[in-house]
Amino acid sequence: MLKDLQGKTAVLTGAGSGFGLECARIGARAGMKLVLVDVQADALERAAAEAKALGAADVLARRVDVSSGEAMAVLAQEVKQRFGAPHFVFNNAGVGGGGLVWEQTEADWQWILGVNLWGVIHGVRLFTPMMLEAARQDPQWRGHIVNTASMAGMLAPPNMAVYNVSKHAVVALTETLYQDLRLVTDQVHCSLLCPYFVPTGIADSERNRPADMSNATLTASQKVARAMSQKAVGSGKVTATHIAEKVFAAMAEEQFYIFSHPHALGNVQARMEDILQLRNPTDAFAGRPEVGQQLREALRAAAAAA
Repeated sequence: MLKDLQGKTAVLTGAGSGFGLECARIGARAGMKLVLVDVQADALERAAAEAKALGAADVLARRVDVSSGEAMAVLAQEVKQRFGAPHFVFNNAGVGGGGLVWEQTEADWQWILGVNLWGVIHGVRLFTPMMLEAARQDPQWRGHIVNTASMAGMLAPPNMAVYNVSKHAVVALTETLYQDLRLVTDQVHCSLLCPYFVPTGIADSERNRPADMSNATLTASQKVARAMSQKAVGSGKVTATHIAEKVFAAMAEEQFYIFSHPHALGNVQARMEDILQLRNPTDAFAGRPEVGQQLREALRAAAAAA
């Protein structure tokens, strides 16, 4: 289905940076019609200008908060009127966050779940019916949905509660979407993207946090989580460009699971074995005990100083 992308329509949330931007670049070079969505206006403007310069057949750029069902519904209606049903939907927008689970504020939960989970929910519920209708009208029509989760959706690393919850939910949603689509069509497929540590802007997500959900005073555990995330993401060797290429290759093969770091699946296997053998969860830092010790020392020192 990916042999001829020219003229096909793709909706990409989080298109101003990271995986969304790299997927937009691939689509633009292939002559696709692109709907670029981001909450950061300057990044979105740059992405739209670049897409046009690279050869996109048409570009619709919209600043949208994906956590808002109303705003996403307006976007979906505009897409339908201008392009018809999109052939590809990349529910990719995401934000990061960390800290001990009991130290997360209500605003932390609302913001991170709003973007990471509700953004995907809105993308699925609004665009899937359009795609199914297009498939019913044309036996040759094909569509594909890609939802971005994370390896944090397959594991439960400590000091990352809200993020883990949001990404586990996206995994469950997308696995269910795969099964549901198989019940009703052979023309629309979906994939689940689970990146590990890849250099993107997610470690600096606070730049786009709404003022009414601000968290001016970070707890010690949140400060530790942010510093560790920035270090881990910044030192990643696998690029967003490489992951975008893997995404398009996976769609061509109708491959469901897409992992940026397949070697990390050993940790997933350990988790599954913990469950099957009814044993307590394996230490998340068993493979890198020095990192676990660093985190323990930082959190306990902060607690002692409080």
